[in-house]
Amino acid sequence: MKIHLFAVLLGVALVEAKVYFQETFSDESYVSRWVQSENKGKEFGKFKLTPGKFYGDAEKDKGIQTSQDARFYGLSTKFEPFGNKGKPLVIQFTVKHEQNIDCGGGYLKVFDCSLDQKDMHGDSPYLIMFGPDICGPGTKKVHVIFNYKGQNHLIKKEIRCKDDVFSHLYTLIVKPDNTYEVLIDNEKAQSGELEEDWDILPPKQVKDPDASKPEDWDDRSTIPDPDDTKPEDWDQPEHIPDPDATKPEDWDDEMDGEWEPPMIDNPDYKGEWKPKQIDNPDYKGPWVHPEIDNPEYTPEPELYKYDEVCSVGLDLWQVKSGTIFDNFLISDDIEEAKLIGEETWGSTRDEAKKMKDGQDEEERKKAEDEAKAAEDSKEDNEDEEDEDLDDEEDEDIEDELGHDEL
Repeated sequence: MKIHLFAVLLGVALVEAKVYFQETFSDESYVSRWVQSENKGKEFGKFKLTPGKFYGDAEKDKGIQTSQDARFYGLSTKFEPFGNKGKPLVIQFTVKHEQNIDCGGGYLKVFDCSLDQKDMHGDSPYLIMFGPDICGPGTKKVHVIFNYKGQNHLIKKEIRCKDDVFSHLYTLIVKPDNTYEVLIDNEKAQSGELEEDWDILPPKQVKDPDASKPEDWDDRSTIPDPDDTKPEDWDQPEHIPDPDATKPEDWDDEMDGEWEPPMIDNPDYKGEWKPKQIDNPDYKGPWVHPEIDNPEYTPEPELYKYDEVCSVGLDLWQVKSGTIFDNFLISDDIEEAKLIGEETWGSTRDEAKKMKDGQDEEERKKAEDEAKAAEDSKEDNEDEEDEDLDDEEDEDIEDELGHDEL
């Protein structure tokens, strides 16, 4: 009976699991589903559909690629609204910085239904911002930003993103127990609790405003030894006249003034004297400010929950274009998302690397051939110059012989 009940419950769970949004950019029809922002004051770059310069499967690996340098990019799409009460929220997509990006965003934003797609811009309110961001050697991280009651909150942990030219799968999982996971290439890169890793809620406890460090609290672990005394021969000058210096023979006291030997470091100088340290018998350890329950803190058991998820968009800036976005997925099924990731990104990544390695090898051989050709050309030119010099020398000799005969 228990086994039968478990099977029924499992079947219900499988039926309820749902993919809310999926986009693989298989053909140009995506333009009818995605809306280009026309926000005034922004010069937006264009996306183009392509698998890139290297790929594992020319059709499967098609995605939308940023195509113009130093541009903003603003593209979004809407889907049937949903809420994630009591369910996981899984956000997943692939990013391929095949241009070896030096500065630019690779993240997406998730919105509710209030998004004005034609006017989407950097200050448009969003629910979640997730994905890689690279700018120089100092910024190579995965953003995870949650909006709570109109305020954006950044993750306090550092998550390093991939910075090579290959396609990578980024997955954010928000669970109903108020925990989360970030996966990169279907492997855990970070995890924890929403309340601990974001300053979304006020702290549970705060320092007691009525408590203060007692005046007689001694937190010095050591003190100067009161019985220690300075040796009588301690005080010596730091510099002394050089005993080996002699007055120059051409020194004129009337013209040059009174001669004084140069100063040198005193080998007997010991510096400032300080008494030795001993254990402090009155040491009480570091004083810890006592804490009390924060009256402004209120538990939020549904911190994970969004009542209306309705849109996803790419709102970013890139200095050097060439990033390809693909395989967008929003679901409530963690295992299904992993499976879809392997069936899309995972099924072509090895072949894409082989193709890139082959291209690199061809480039290497081409560079070697060009270098060899340049060297050969240089040697040929040198040989021609040597032959010209030999011809000139022969002519000079013939001229000299002719003049001798005369």
